[in-house]
Amino acid sequence: MKKTTIWALIIGIIVIIGFYFFTRSSSNLTLITSDEATTTDATSSLNQVKIKPVDETKTVIGASVEKRNITAYHYGTGEKELLFVGGIHGGYEWNTALVAYELMDYLEANPDIIPKNVKVTVIPVLNPDGLNSVVGTTGRFTSADVSTEKETVIVGRLNANKVDLNRNFDCGWQSSAVWQKTKVSGGSEAFSEPESQALKNYVESHKLSAAVVWYSAAGGVFASQCDSGILPATKILATTFADASGYKAYDNFDFYETTGDMVNWLAKKNIPAVSVILTTHEDTEWSKNQAGALALLKYYAK
Repeated sequence: MKKTTIWALIIGIIVIIGFYFFTRSSSNLTLITSDEATTTDATSSLNQVKIKPVDETKTVIGASVEKRNITAYHYGTGEKELLFVGGIHGGYEWNTALVAYELMDYLEANPDIIPKNVKVTVIPVLNPDGLNSVVGTTGRFTSADVSTEKETVIVGRLNANKVDLNRNFDCGWQSSAVWQKTKVSGGSEAFSEPESQALKNYVESHKLSAAVVWYSAAGGVFASQCDSGILPATKILATTFADASGYKAYDNFDFYETTGDMVNWLAKKNIPAVSVILTTHEDTEWSKNQAGALALLKYYAK
């Protein structure tokens, strides 16, 4: 009889303990707020569609005609964003992509040179199809990869739709444009091309403090303007880069008419912007451009 009583007590204690933990668990479940429930549901939904984590060091801003990614790389997290762009003329100006890659390597190796209030974004290749047609890749390459066939290099200036992207922006845009003495297509309308549209979307979704776009070959820093003359901030940008780099500063590019120019469109958007035109089609003139970039970092740190 005593054994029966003891076992009954043990079973009773087990039941009481189990009931206690069950009620605690239920209580905790009821304490979930509506916000937490929403988060739980959203997380479940994200897991179902398998969205990849966001990489804060780079952004795929669009794709080319032939579906090659156009990528922006980010350095620093400050509120003042400086944009550097290379490769708008693809394989014809392949050294502008290489100088952009050199800047990226330098920033990655020396992150402390970027002021806390500055963010640097580099788009090394805006025309990946044009670059690929000449060097056989849209990623890292060397001068040894460049085709020596003159006609191939010239065609590499255009995108896969045979449009000159630097004639496809909304500043004095014309469908029939010129490059030196050669007629080129400016596209069916401003921003008709996916590459220029990708750049437009990025610019309009970010508050840029300044932009530098590399071209070749003439040698110099050229201020931008569209309908209202040169912005005062653009004058400072051009002078700052030129004085540090050793390039000569110019108020405008007047060697021939350039309709639909990207840098002039940036001016139309009230963004200080300059064209840095390398002296040749081969040399990146890295020491000059390094000095210019460092001068801008110092200026925008204020």
